[in-house]
Amino acid sequence: MGPIGLYFEDIEIGRVMETRGRTITEADLVQFAALTGDYNPMHTNAEYMKTHPMGQRVAHGMLTLSYAVGQIYQLGFMERTVLAFRGLEMKFSLPVFIGDTLHSELTITEKKEARRLGGGTIVAEVRIINQDGKTVQSGSMTLILASKPAE
Repeated sequence: MGPIGLYFEDIEIGRVMETRGRTITEADLVQFAALTGDYNPMHTNAEYMKTHPMGQRVAHGMLTLSYAVGQIYQLGFMERTVLAFRGLEMKFSLPVFIGDTLHSELTITEKKEARRLGGGTIVAEVRIINQDGKTVQSGSMTLILASKPAE
């Protein structure tokens, strides 16, 4: 069945995990707009954005966040042990442009046993960081991870 991620008991407060990077492309913006219906000219109209203070198209904030969630999942610690994505709170601080390369960093800040749910909740501080080392989004995510099976 493949590898197993970390169980609730394996998670340590203070643990830091970092994802690999991903470059945002024009195709990403076009496909995300089509998928969501968000055709705001800030994302889809290069000519309009030439007259905007940012000077160029910006990636959808939710596109950036969606990629970060995917990058975090690819770390493998949730593989077949995550029971639920419980919550997310993010602040969008800087624009993301076509050509920016982003990676995510998460730090485990809290954990709480939840036996009735079959595991426990973990809270991680999340930062989405661009190629210049600047944080473009930050916040926290809460997950429920399974407990280790009884031996």
